[in-house]
Amino acid sequence: MTPTQHSIRPVWLTDSRQRAGAADEAVFFAIRGSHHDGHDYIHDLYQTGVRQFVVERGALTPDRQAELINYPDAEFIEVDSSLHLLQKLAAEHRRQFRIPVIGITGSNGKTIVKEWLAQLLVDEYVIARSPKSYNSQLGVPLSVHELSERHTLGIFEAGISQSHEMAALEAIIRPTLGIFTNIGTAHDEGFRTRKQKIAEKLRLFIHASSLVYCVDYSDVDEEIRLLLKAVNPDMRFMTWSLTGKDALYQATLTGDRLLLTGPAGSYELRMPFTDPASVENLIHCLVAMLTLRRFDAETLQGRLNRLRPVSMRLEQKEGINNCELVDDSYNNDVAGLTLALRFLNQQSTRSRRVVILSDVLQSGQPEEELYEQVAGLIRSGDVALFVGIGPVMGRYARFFADNSLFYETTEEFLTQFRVGDLRDSTVLVKGARPFSFERIVNRLQRKVHGTVLEINLDALTHNLNYYREKVGADTQIMVMVKAFAYGSGSAEVAQLLQFHRVDYLAVAYADEGVSLRQNGITLPIMVMNPAPETFATLLEYQLEPEMYSLRMLQEWTRFLNDIHSVTPAPLSVPSIHLKIDTGMHRLGFLESELPGVIDYLREHPELRVATVFSHLVGADESHFNAFSQQQYETFRRCTDALEAGLGYMPVRHLLNSAGIVRFPDYKLDMVRLGIGLYGVEASHLDTAALRPVGRLKTVISQIKTVPAGESVGYSRRGVLDHEARIATLAIGYADGLDRRLGNGVGQIVVNDTLCPIVGNVCMDMVMIDITHAPASEGDEVIVFGPELPISELARQIDTIPYELLTGVSERVKRVFVKEGN
Repeated sequence: MTPTQHSIRPVWLTDSRQRAGAADEAVFFAIRGSHHDGHDYIHDLYQTGVRQFVVERGALTPDRQAELINYPDAEFIEVDSSLHLLQKLAAEHRRQFRIPVIGITGSNGKTIVKEWLAQLLVDEYVIARSPKSYNSQLGVPLSVHELSERHTLGIFEAGISQSHEMAALEAIIRPTLGIFTNIGTAHDEGFRTRKQKIAEKLRLFIHASSLVYCVDYSDVDEEIRLLLKAVNPDMRFMTWSLTGKDALYQATLTGDRLLLTGPAGSYELRMPFTDPASVENLIHCLVAMLTLRRFDAETLQGRLNRLRPVSMRLEQKEGINNCELVDDSYNNDVAGLTLALRFLNQQSTRSRRVVILSDVLQSGQPEEELYEQVAGLIRSGDVALFVGIGPVMGRYARFFADNSLFYETTEEFLTQFRVGDLRDSTVLVKGARPFSFERIVNRLQRKVHGTVLEINLDALTHNLNYYREKVGADTQIMVMVKAFAYGSGSAEVAQLLQFHRVDYLAVAYADEGVSLRQNGITLPIMVMNPAPETFATLLEYQLEPEMYSLRMLQEWTRFLNDIHSVTPAPLSVPSIHLKIDTGMHRLGFLESELPGVIDYLREHPELRVATVFSHLVGADESHFNAFSQQQYETFRRCTDALEAGLGYMPVRHLLNSAGIVRFPDYKLDMVRLGIGLYGVEASHLDTAALRPVGRLKTVISQIKTVPAGESVGYSRRGVLDHEARIATLAIGYADGLDRRLGNGVGQIVVNDTLCPIVGNVCMDMVMIDITHAPASEGDEVIVFGPELPISELARQIDTIPYELLTGVSERVKRVFVKEGN
């Protein structure tokens, strides 16, 4: 094979487990790593429909060369390095955009600054940003590739572990505004000197017009002025200081009050987080914001007030036995430990302090010197109990207090440490990523109810972007958040959708809209089932009613007239939405009724129609295609008549989630996204493109061995034909586990093993047969999720995923997660 001219399609895959869009629009870059080889997964991807592959010459052994002939309709592009091609394509993609792009590097705080900036600037910009902590040689091109025509700002982070890596990342990100967070010990072993590491990181900014950094790091300040002034003499240095050093912005912190003074004036702001690391990250964000554009103090304070903590970054959680946890289970270096201990010392509710720490990786220091330094930091932090985990730290136990505990592995700690002895303490859990300290946090965190519905916000964002790509930038999106956002949690889902700038939300009833308004949602909200007794609420909270009958229109008009008669002040009247019945025969105006509706609206011009819509009866089933086309044609006739009668055309929408996939020609001005957002592709044409959003989890309360012939559960419905290990789970039909799944119909995933439900489902519990599964009391089990799709659960009882999702009780705690922030 030889390289050929080829136009790479927009969907890039580098992980065989990921899917993004239709397989025939994807190209897979086979990359060889230290622990995996992407070329091993060509067959699996071919089976899913992928037909374009980038492969590496050095990886094509004779056996692999022979295997490629088994894929006659596939196209292979042979290159020296798939990663280098990916980087080159991403750099070319970046050059197509003339928008501001923020590049962030440093030793600590990159992801937090990126996430907080995105939260702070969402009102002004449509933002593309690195997902998770995608800041590596592979992660950066994948991040920048997400830039599209709709974006008005990019925010990308870059991380390096050795010299000569930043040049490639700079060409891909090409930031217009840079942020240098700080310099620490992470990855010191990859550089000859600290000065070399600083210089290498600064290469990210050689073409930037402005750079934000703190002059209190004197070695950084010196290197910046020496190096960047030489290569980019026109660069503006947006410097700041908390210690009074000469800088463009001076910052003074008193308690939680920050006074920031600079070229744009003085800002007195209340900080939502006051630990040193958060203060530093927030000032970086504020100075970057003021560099981009002008803000007044009131606006800045409002933005700070709505900031959310970034997962797994010094996150406080309620622990067992009256403990408080400080979760910093993402990385571990000496600089980060110093900041975390400062934060720990600021927690005053429980004076006893405990630190659980992993081995420090990639420090570049001699081991003995490193752990003597770590022990000194622990002593200075007034720590009552220190726990060290890892194969190295225990060798230097002599540096630590005599009551310190050491374990070789996280697993050893979890099995041997007596968590019941940990009481009335503030516990810092800080570990390098390979140690999986989130397992420790999970063990120590207080669980009010063992059953939780975990909502993956990254998966939800992925699904939203999938449908956005389907409909294009010119088509608006209304998202259905009725029924508690299909069981996922209305307020939290709506906040994410508002962050990603969807155009409309829709709820079933007025009280759902009120709840969203009370949680800070300002997007337009359509109420699909308004009632006259809720009209005052609709007006107060600016909720827009669906109108489906002439009677409803008349009652709405009478209500507005009554309000006008007692309130002389002008009213802000919400727009209305007209529902057309094109064949569902549920709610809506028939085509024959439209002339009367048009006459009524012309007589009452104060009734502004925002949108007009209908609903396809069978968008998810191909044998209804002819009827769907008939509905579309009826709808077009109705909307044309409406435009002729009113003198304007309201926004038109017809398609639901399944219709978006199956009838792209019917997308009109807006589409309504419902179940597809939550990971269920109702048309079954492109199920691999979506990611499951919800994972319903519970725990094993008790395990017992029951002899053959005995029964399990109410009415003795579960009679055993073998001696069985029976586990009782903390979930029942009051939590949303459908009773039809009982008596062997449904299964639960226990440590990657499917285990049948035994007997009837109880109100608060259910029993399963775990004879063939490794399990212990307290283990977490999966009811549905990526391991067992909810569509499969629905199939087992001949229902639809909607019913199971919306059936999850509100007493089940919703936990919202982002992957590896």
